[in-house]
Amino acid sequence: MPSYLRRDLSTSKLQALHEGLVIPAHPLALDENRQLDEQHQRALTRYYMAAGAGGVAVGVHSTQFEIRNKDVNLLEPVLRMASEEIDKAGLQRPFIKVAGICGPTKQALEESELALKLGYDAGLLSMGGLKDWTEADILERTRAVAGQIPVIGFYLQPSVGGRIFSFDFWRQFAEIPGLVAIKMAPFNRYQTIDVVRAVCYSSRRDEIALYTGNDDNIVNDLLTTYRFQVNGAPVEKNIVGGLLGHWAVWTQKAVELLEEIKQARNRGEIDKEWLTRNIEVTEANAAFFDPAHHFDGCIPGIHEVLRRQGLLKGTWCLNPNEVLSPGQVEEIDRMYAEYPHLNDDAFVTKHLEQWLANK
Repeated sequence: MPSYLRRDLSTSKLQALHEGLVIPAHPLALDENRQLDEQHQRALTRYYMAAGAGGVAVGVHSTQFEIRNKDVNLLEPVLRMASEEIDKAGLQRPFIKVAGICGPTKQALEESELALKLGYDAGLLSMGGLKDWTEADILERTRAVAGQIPVIGFYLQPSVGGRIFSFDFWRQFAEIPGLVAIKMAPFNRYQTIDVVRAVCYSSRRDEIALYTGNDDNIVNDLLTTYRFQVNGAPVEKNIVGGLLGHWAVWTQKAVELLEEIKQARNRGEIDKEWLTRNIEVTEANAAFFDPAHHFDGCIPGIHEVLRRQGLLKGTWCLNPNEVLSPGQVEEIDRMYAEYPHLNDDAFVTKHLEQWLANK
């Protein structure tokens, strides 16, 4: 077996993962011809590091799944560029490289091998596109991938290609060696609780970090302590961080937000003002992610904010039909006007020239 095939996160990265990180889902920078824009692709990675993020997830939904198409063939280049930039930065803190992993078992294993070869620490394992698979089949696939690379599980909402899993599925899922975290993005309280409760029942509960992907409830997810009776004794678990497309924009402010939340949790003082802040963040997410049009404009919405900041040249996607929805630009305008404290435009402006430099 090649030497780059390894399983474990370093102690420092594992500790950071459990303490809670901002992990943006990395977008894809394209030019007007829908070709890879390497300058801006690298600049985005530099931005996330400078903003204080604790990692990036590359090759995920925000990076556009079409990068895997044979006529596009961008999975390796975008994974490689992000990894190179992180290595060059020489950060004096843990920074986790997460690679998106998709497809049936054979494809997933090939993608995990590529990720490891390029220096990635973990794989965010998508369950999408496997609608005819049984829960047992998906568990077996997860065990196979976790045998190669540390796995972050992913509960995705059905409206964008996910499916609903049983509580028993998550009980078994949590017992898989090599599973280091679960990202929950069902956009549903019942299903989020299923995952947290399943992990609390697991013998591996202290080995699994929980991350929110619930863009409609980010702040509340991070503030809540979940408590369940397990064999007659209370067991508590927190959602410690986020792996989010939402955090691909205004990232420096997201880092500040998570730090504030950690401090509030440590003090045990959750002021009711946090409920209002949750709504502010959720409204901003609605402008970016376009639930008004069934999330059709979610990737162009992210691109539009980054375009305004100069981090992207435009909002182009690989799929030419993937464009901003009617009224979405106006909604983003409204977020800038109503919640100016949420954007990090001043931070980006200060450093943009440096990030865009060819070096």
